[in-house]
Amino acid sequence: MQQTDMVHPQARIGIAVSGGMDSLVLAQVLSIRRAIMPFPVELMVLHLNPGFIKDSHLPLRPWCAQQGLASHIELTNFGTMAHSEKNKKSPCFLCSWNRRKRLFELCEQYKLTHLALGHHTEDLAETFFMNILHNGRVAGLAAKEDFFKGRLKIIRPLLLLEKKFIRTAAKQWNLPVWKNSCPSDGLTQRASVHKLIEELSTQGQDTKNKIFGALKRYQLDLDLKKP
Repeated sequence: MQQTDMVHPQARIGIAVSGGMDSLVLAQVLSIRRAIMPFPVELMVLHLNPGFIKDSHLPLRPWCAQQGLASHIELTNFGTMAHSEKNKKSPCFLCSWNRRKRLFELCEQYKLTHLALGHHTEDLAETFFMNILHNGRVAGLAAKEDFFKGRLKIIRPLLLLEKKFIRTAAKQWNLPVWKNSCPSDGLTQRASVHKLIEELSTQGQDTKNKIFGALKRYQLDLDLKKP
């Protein structure tokens, strides 16, 4: 966060929390970091229930209150609509498009300056390979990027953190993680690329560490060069 200058004094940060361990660890980490930052920032949890299980988010509100985090928790039909017969597009595309659009609307509504997402190193690697295989371009995930002429910054504080550390933290902090109820879970292009990376990792000793290390250095170098 310091190297890439993610936040600034008086930043108002929305944290996109899905209910998975990644986003909940992100919320906990930012809550802890807020207490030791050399300048004040405000945090707000943003949760959009996709509609598969209408009360899955119930543990989130008391947890936010316990952490001293403001929250906006909303029940939507983004997931169920995307998986209905009315949708002729990819369910994941439509669901994620609606979710991102609504998050942007909430950021404007609450006058938030930042939107924090829980992407980690595995997400960086999967996105990198997906862009090569499906889009024919070399690109990963930026640690910080501007939207709407700089009025909103998307930040990814966990980008250089591997999933194994997130899993350990979620368990030790006893976070209220709930199961992903999406019918497409494990059936997406991202899941296929994840499997490919796992297969590549069997080719030699420390192959996965080398892949992750190379992509971390690549992405951090890009982010540090951005104005």
